[in-house]
Amino acid sequence: MQTFSISPREMFASPWRNRELLSAMVKRDVVGRYRGSVVGIAWSFFNPLVMLAVYTFVFSGVFKSSWPGTPEGNHAAFAIILFVGLIVHGLFAECVNRAPSLILANVNYVKKVIFPLDLLPWVAFGSALFHACVSVVVLLLALLVTGQRIPATALLFPLVVLPLAFTTMGFAWLLAALGVFVRDIGQMTGMFTMILMFVSPVFYPLTALPEPYRSWLLLNPLSFIIEAGRDTLVYGVTPDVSLWGAVLAVSLVIAWAGFAWFQKTRRGFADVV
Repeated sequence: MQTFSISPREMFASPWRNRELLSAMVKRDVVGRYRGSVVGIAWSFFNPLVMLAVYTFVFSGVFKSSWPGTPEGNHAAFAIILFVGLIVHGLFAECVNRAPSLILANVNYVKKVIFPLDLLPWVAFGSALFHACVSVVVLLLALLVTGQRIPATALLFPLVVLPLAFTTMGFAWLLAALGVFVRDIGQMTGMFTMILMFVSPVFYPLTALPEPYRSWLLLNPLSFIIEAGRDTLVYGVTPDVSLWGAVLAVSLVIAWAGFAWFQKTRRGFADVV
C-alpha cells in the first residue's frame, strides 16, 4: 500500500516540485470561470467594484453607519475600510467553501496514483488569491479616486496575508479530505463562513467590542489579519511584529495539521469515490 509523506517539508516541496502543473491549473481555473461570457475575465474587476458600491450604499446610505475615527458622512472612507475586511474574509471563504468538493469534482485524478492530489487545494487557493489581488487593486484605485494617498505600508500587505494563506490551506486540506467521506460537510461550510463574517471585525473595528470580548475575538484566525490589513492599506501603520510572528507560527501548525490529515486519509479516497 502506497504511503504519503506527512512531513512539513513535503507540504512545501510538493507545490514547488509541481509548480508548472500548479500554475497551469490555477490559470485554467481562473479563465474557465469566465469562459463563454462576453466580458470574460474583466468580470474579476467589475465584481469587487460592484460589491464595494453596494456595501457603501447599504451601510453608509441606508443604515447611516460610520467608522470610529472617520469624518461624519464620509461614505467613501467607510466603504474602503469595510472593503479590506471583505477582501480578507472573501479569500478565506472562497477557498474553504470550495474545499469539500475538490476531490469529488476531480474523481478522474483520484485513480491516477502519480497525480499529486494535495495540489487541488492549492489550485483553489491560487484562484481565490487572484481575485483577492484584483480586489486590492480596486481598493487602491478607490483610495486615489477619493483623494487619499496609498501608504508605503501597503507594501507589507502580502506579509500580513501570509499567515492567512497557511491557515486557509490547513482548512482546505482538512475539508477536502472530510468532504470525500462526509458529504454534508459541503453544506456546512457555507454557514460556517457566513457566521465567521459576523464574528470577525469586518463590519466593525475590534475596539468597538468591550475589553473582555476582544481577547476571545482574537482567537478568530481572521481578526488579526483584517485589523493588520487595514493598518497597512489604509492607516499607514506597521502591524505588531511579535503578534504577527505568533499568528504565523499558529497558522503553520494549522496548515501542517490539515496537510497531515489529508495525506493520511487520501489512501481511502479511491474506495469511496
